[in-house]
Amino acid sequence: MRHDPISVLGLGAMGRPMARNLARAGFPVTTWNRTPGRDGEVRAAGCRAAATPADAALPVVLTALPDLPDVVALLDRADGLLAGWRAARVERPLLVVAGTHAPDAVRSLGARLAGEGVGLVDAPVGGGEAEADAGTLTVMVGGPAEDVLRLQPYFSALGGTVRHLGPLGAGQLAKACDQVAVAAVLAGVAEALALAAAGGLDPEALLDVLGGGLAGGAALAAKRDRWLARDFSPGARARHQLDGLVLALAAGRESGVPLPVTAAVEQVYSAMCALGFGDDDHSGVCRVYEVLSRTHRR
Repeated sequence: MRHDPISVLGLGAMGRPMARNLARAGFPVTTWNRTPGRDGEVRAAGCRAAATPADAALPVVLTALPDLPDVVALLDRADGLLAGWRAARVERPLLVVAGTHAPDAVRSLGARLAGEGVGLVDAPVGGGEAEADAGTLTVMVGGPAEDVLRLQPYFSALGGTVRHLGPLGAGQLAKACDQVAVAAVLAGVAEALALAAAGGLDPEALLDVLGGGLAGGAALAAKRDRWLARDFSPGARARHQLDGLVLALAAGRESGVPLPVTAAVEQVYSAMCALGFGDDDHSGVCRVYEVLSRTHRR
């Protein structure tokens, strides 16, 4: 089977395993990262390193960057993607944005790129570093059906669940919904742990009970050992969780849908970041309740 080449720009916690899994699936992969020296793992998997974004301007480019302005900067710089596509005379390249961004901002970028002859597809992912490593992410896709069909082989190398949810921006809206649900679950378990601790219950026993009942689920199972070991080393960072909740609230206002639970959880994660825990894993939200509980007892 013929495998068309793809570039991955951004070798952070998600971009690095994405590039590696694409290479292992047989795709010729070119990578570029803003910070040099982070490409050793992907080069060992067979990826080629590009000196500039223009050098990585292949017919398909995937960006794994946290902020949409960073994507725009890679497009517009003198040695950026647009310059590279023009120089290589690539006809209608496809740009895939895999970060979490505002749906309306993605749609605006898509309209602008259409005038440049560039197709845009949004494909944010659900899951953490473990799922990224295993190639079992959930890929939420928005964009024209013909573009999504062209990208399906790449998405299949990245995720166990791949869904085309609608036009451009639909993937980002689905990601916002995912952020709402995950953050609410983690905050709810954190509250339960705080209440259990105040009453002298063993946290491991409580988590066993929760996990065996209706409260059990993938989020609780994935974070259980972190809570027990108090290991909040960065996985899905709390500040990124907060960004996702802010985007969800904005989408709710735009569509006229009230999101009172999301608003409350957003305040909890805002407090977590204000307390200096923004770079911790989002399961560390339990620290907010610990701080508040100690203050109350005093």
